[in-house]
Amino acid sequence: MIKINSFEEFQQWVGKDLGKSDNIHVTQERINQFADATMDHQWIHVDEERCKRESPFGQTIAHGYLTMSLLPVMWNQIIEVGNLERQMNYGMDKLKYIQPVLSGQHVYMTAHLEEVLNLRGAIKTTVKITIWIDETGKKALECLAMFVYYFKA
Repeated sequence: MIKINSFEEFQQWVGKDLGKSDNIHVTQERINQFADATMDHQWIHVDEERCKRESPFGQTIAHGYLTMSLLPVMWNQIIEVGNLERQMNYGMDKLKYIQPVLSGQHVYMTAHLEEVLNLRGAIKTTVKITIWIDETGKKALECLAMFVYYFKA
């Protein structure tokens, strides 16, 4: 895990890979809980029997937004940013769902620091995030995630 405590320390990582998270098991129970939380019960996610008969995947798949929602926990496994007053998610850019995550598969994340901007009192980072499917070695999604950090004086 990388530990960063200042704008200058972030600058040293621009253009470099930050690391890889642990695997997360995307179980049917996790998919069902996400469906309940978001009220998105489309059959391709929650109806295992129908998916066996009708889905081109032969089984349920995770919601794309579920896969994306795993980003914070995996980000915190790659980097620890200290000396903070606060931090915020700033947004996502160029989010693409590339490959569906099947129920039972494992995903992990890699991160590459694209840019760090000094905003007078805060910094904005842009990180290329890729979430991978461990069983296939294929990308599940890619995006540019932006975070704003306010370091203590």
